[in-house]
Formats: sequence, structure tokens, C-alpha cells
Amino acid sequence: MNKFQIAKTPPMGWNSWDCYGAAVTEEQLLANADYVAKNLKSHGFEYIVCDIQWYEPEAKSNVYNPFAPLSMDKYSRLIPAVNRFPSSKGGKGFKPIADKIHAMGLKFGIHIMRGIPRQAVHKDTPILGTEVTARQIAKEYSLCPWNTDMYGVNPKADGAREYYQSLVDLYASWGVDFIKCDDICNTEFNKENPYSAKDEIELLRSCLDRCEREIVLSLSPGPAPLDFAVHLSQNANMWRLTGDFWDSWDKLKAMFERTSKWYEYVKESCWPDCDMLPLGRLAKNASYEGEKDRYTKFTTDEQVTLMNLWCIFRSPLMLGGELNENTDWDLWLITNDEVLSANIKGSNPRPLSYDEHEAVWVSDGDGCKYLALFNLSDEEKTVSVETKQTGIESPDVRDLWLHKDLGTVKKKIKVPLKPHASVMYKLK
Repeated sequence: MNKFQIAKTPPMGWNSWDCYGAAVTEEQLLANADYVAKNLKSHGFEYIVCDIQWYEPEAKSNVYNPFAPLSMDKYSRLIPAVNRFPSSKGGKGFKPIADKIHAMGLKFGIHIMRGIPRQAVHKDTPILGTEVTARQIAKEYSLCPWNTDMYGVNPKADGAREYYQSLVDLYASWGVDFIKCDDICNTEFNKENPYSAKDEIELLRSCLDRCEREIVLSLSPGPAPLDFAVHLSQNANMWRLTGDFWDSWDKLKAMFERTSKWYEYVKESCWPDCDMLPLGRLAKNASYEGEKDRYTKFTTDEQVTLMNLWCIFRSPLMLGGELNENTDWDLWLITNDEVLSANIKGSNPRPLSYDEHEAVWVSDGDGCKYLALFNLSDEEKTVSVETKQTGIESPDVRDLWLHKDLGTVKKKIKVPLKPHASVMYKLK
């Protein structure tokens, strides 16, 4: 399925990592899917993504167990751990879960790691439809520095294509709609050979193109290399701009610099990804980037700023918190359809100005402009923009968070903002 036929708008949904790390269970996955179906589907959220280590029986937290025994079929392919996903018993894989999620009117996604299980290589297990074994396609010196599960695959080896095709075909038979492939697009861990998995990306892309099922391809982790932006656009629907994004102001402020470099590559079916939204209840299983079982460390102003930047930039919106513990505030924050419309319906997002103290972004809407003004400083300040810079010299202005028309503004739009606060307007 050609990538340009799917993900016409930025994918929206929920991912299990921020609240359950490597240890999410079937019950938790379906409980969050139920919340999305009842509360968020009507606002555009639809993907339920099971993150890393779903094939590890002993996963307990965000920490990976080194060289842990993994659940695997006879053809070198990882399968769900039955103790955590009991409906997968008897070789059913994720199909029973996907069927339940599809019945809710939602879509199902999984996280995978680049390559082939080390366990398969050491046991020298077969590759489906070939006389080749795992040991013959592994690139034994291609290792993930933060997870011990996999070796990279040599894309030129006989059997490499068949292995990746067997993965894609298996996931399609389960009903998977979204693949988040990890350890495949970052530069931080391989300074001498950045983007070293380029050939493996192309191999995975070609296998997805042969699959009749619509499957979104998301690449992680970041930072993705800007020098390879065209290649990413040709092969993936989403790619991460950063390492794991968590609930600290420093990480949020840094995202303004990243988006100011990537905005030109935002287009239909191609979504530079600011990463998941660490909102609501996080880190349920262990302390990670903060206290265990905490509410997001972002202030309410910072949460609005996060939503404004992700929406006007048109990043995918993947919620990370335990949704069933959302407060009224959390639900209000993520279901403002007027703000979400900038993400879903906007186009050509771009910064009009940006420095360490403030930022102004604009994007094009249907007969309108979306405008966001941000105070990035630690003090209250007034942020302003000349109306002619927006493309409408005397616009009628509507505040999308207050759902309030502010009247016609001539020459300059200016607003006093608290530290780390922002506004989102629609201009006509």
C-alpha cells in the first residue's frame, strides 16, 4: 500500500509507553481503547498503539530486561507474550485485540524494533518461505545500544526481504493499522555513520507497499537527521524529531527550535513527529523521568502551549497518559475542536518569528489563517505580530480556547502572556 494513500492528516490516538512503559497488558490496552471510543473518537482520535516489549513475558516497567527470553514463533518472528495478552493464546497473535478495537470504530498499532531477534539468530531458526535461517540474514555488528532484543538485518542478504515481508504479512493478518519501528532513524548513537539503517527503512517500506492493508509507518527514535528529510518523506508517514519527549519545560522549549527547522517538510502523508503528549497520569509502573504514578509536571499554561505548538505545526497527536484517570481539565484540553482544526485542516505551517523568548506561528486554513503566539520566557511579556505578516491586514480575530470573537484588529495583534503561556487565534 503506497504511503501517500494513507495518513492524509496527522495520525491521532493513544500510545501505551508514557503510562505503562514496556509492561502494558491486554486489559490496560483495551481499557484505554474504550475511553478513546467513548470520549475522543468524535474529535479525531482513532489509533491505539501497543508500545515496546509486548513479546517479553517478564517486562515490569520502563526498564528493559537485558537478554530476556522472548515469545517467538518458529519462523523467527516475535509474538505477544500470552501471560500479558491472554487472547493471543494458540497462535492468534494480536488479532483478537485488533478485532475488539476495530469493533469500537478505532485502529490498532504496534511497536517493533528494527531487525531480527538475537534469540532467533542464536537458535538459527528458519525464515518463512525460504531455506535461509536467521543467522544468515543478521548483521551481527548492527546493535541497538539501549535494547538487547535485536540484531540488524543485512538488506542485501538472501532471505532478508522474505523475512521483512513475513513480518508485514503477519501483522496485516492480525489487523494491524500502524507500525512504530524503533532504532531506525536516530543519529545520536552513531555519530560516524548517521542514518545507517537507510537500507533497512527502504526494505520495510517496499514490503509495506506490497501489502494490501493500509498500515501507517512511524519511525523512531529521534532526532531524525534533517539531511535525510527527503528520504524520510519518501519512505515513512511519521518520523521523530527528538528523543523521548517528557513533561519538562526544557524539552518543550527545545521543540520550538526543532519545529522551526522541519516545518517545510510537513505535508499530506508526511508528518515530522514531535512525539507523544505526556499529559494526564504518567509512569504507572515505575519512576521514569520523574516520580512514579505522577500527574504531568507541565503547568496548565505549558499544557496549552504544547497543544498549540503540536496543532499548528501539525504533528501527530498521540496521547501518552492513562486516559481513564483523566480529569475534567485533561478532557477539555484534548477535545477542543477549534484548536484541533488547525492540526486536522491547516496547511503550510510556518514560524513568522522565533527566538529564545517568544515565537509566532501561522498556518493556512479554509478561508482563514491560524495564528499562535507563544511566550517562551520565564517572565510575563507581550507578544505581538503585524497583521500584514499573517496575510490578512485587518482580520476578524477569534480566540480558539475561549471560543470568543475578539473583533477586527488593524495593523498589530498583541497579547500579554504569562511565562510559558500562549494563545491560538483564527483570523478571517
